[in-house]
Amino acid sequence: MCLAVPGKVVGVEERDGTRMAKVDFGGVVKDVCLAYLPEIEVGDYAIVHVGFALQRLDEEAALATLELFARMGALEEEFGDAWGLAAAEAGEPEVPR
Repeated sequence: MCLAVPGKVVGVEERDGTRMAKVDFGGVVKDVCLAYLPEIEVGDYAIVHVGFALQRLDEEAALATLELFARMGALEEEFGDAWGLAAAEAGEPEVPR
């Protein structure tokens, strides 16, 4: 599944002529392109899909959505360890890395 997930912008930089951000999705930080939201700043929340910030979001809505996704297990599915998840579903013991 590929979700549009809200995240908090924790850093902004220019990279090869493109405005990019470090976005925190409840503890997982990813690089995100800001081409569609050039005005977004550190501390803002945005909905991100396939590496692009698509829409600004207020903090209350972002946190409520993240909480709902976490309860559904969607964040683990989206950002978790795919190999570990597959092993757990197959009943295999977790292998330390």
